[in-house]
Amino acid sequence: MVISNGFTYIAFLMFIAGGLLFLEKKTHWKVFNVIPPLVWIYVLNMIFCTVGLYSSEACSTAYGSLKNNLLYAMIFVMLLRCDFRKLGKLGPRMIAIFLGSAATLAVGFILLYPIFVGSLGGGEKTWGAVAALYASWVGGSANMAAMQDALPVDGGAYSCALALDTVCYSVWIALLLLAVRYADKWNKTVKANTAGLDAIAETANAEVAKEKESRPTASDWIFLIGLSLLVSAVFQWLGTSANTGLKAIGLGMFDKGTCTTVLITIFGLICAMTPLGKLPAVNELSSVYLYAVVSLLASTASVVDLLTAPMWVVYGVLILVIHVVLMFLLSKVFHWDLCMCSTASVACIGGSASAPIISTAYDASFAGIGVLMGVLGAAVGNFCGLAMGAILHFFI
Repeated sequence: MVISNGFTYIAFLMFIAGGLLFLEKKTHWKVFNVIPPLVWIYVLNMIFCTVGLYSSEACSTAYGSLKNNLLYAMIFVMLLRCDFRKLGKLGPRMIAIFLGSAATLAVGFILLYPIFVGSLGGGEKTWGAVAALYASWVGGSANMAAMQDALPVDGGAYSCALALDTVCYSVWIALLLLAVRYADKWNKTVKANTAGLDAIAETANAEVAKEKESRPTASDWIFLIGLSLLVSAVFQWLGTSANTGLKAIGLGMFDKGTCTTVLITIFGLICAMTPLGKLPAVNELSSVYLYAVVSLLASTASVVDLLTAPMWVVYGVLILVIHVVLMFLLSKVFHWDLCMCSTASVACIGGSASAPIISTAYDASFAGIGVLMGVLGAAVGNFCGLAMGAILHFFI
């Protein structure tokens, strides 16, 4: 069976995403605590792609028409949540722990890439998929989706990175939840300093609570949808113009996707500090765009790609091993506690929706810290992905 109508293709993708979210909300199945709906969206659409459900020309046309347009709208709306004035409420210590987590992951990506590059598949463009994965492991799936157009990413390698992201994310959360029982041993060994943690938690929770006070109205939704789609259209034109100008001065390596992503990221971060960042529909619409974009990307990813490149799994596991060792060493030097190290790690790899799962496993009052750490990752993830791409490209 093949879907031969573009509208049916889009409708089916959104039904899968919406159906999974509905099941999570109504059934409260424990399986969603271990493997969240976003991961199931990846998996199911990859399976449908593998069996050829989306192999028609109509599906390809619909994908080409929507993917980039929704992607850039998503980046803009997602970044409206990233007001750096709010993120400052985390305090320098929490920000340092998050940045330490992102940096230790980067070390693993860079050190291991020359060893694994020949076995990851994807040819010369593997580095783009690896950089996209790192963007995801700093800020979450939305940043990975952004890199798919900002960098020259091989489709097969991206499928593998997408699958690896799914596997490692689920396993990593489970392992860190198991590690809660060993927090006292970690803290004693590193002589953890937890002074002031309760005050930071209270401030962070108050900041997060402000965003939940008002519910979005129809006018909020319509205005933000219209604005985000217009921003997507305008900045794709600006990205094309910037690329043309850069080519004229010998900087053609900055292609249209890269230029558009950088420009719209900067614009989104600026707008986050204006009244636009306070629109009540921002969180909800960014989630809608994320599920739509992830569904589209997963619908072009085949499970076969992962099966033909099993070294991706080994690569990901070894990165996490290096990450843990280096975070432990940093904790010995700066006396970081296991709760905040674990929260920062999941804020990087899973984003703002996942970090509170870990932080509240230690103390319910730490939820706000997890959310803000995840938002910080979303703010810097695109820049980290582009920087990682520039570094890994040297190994080609």
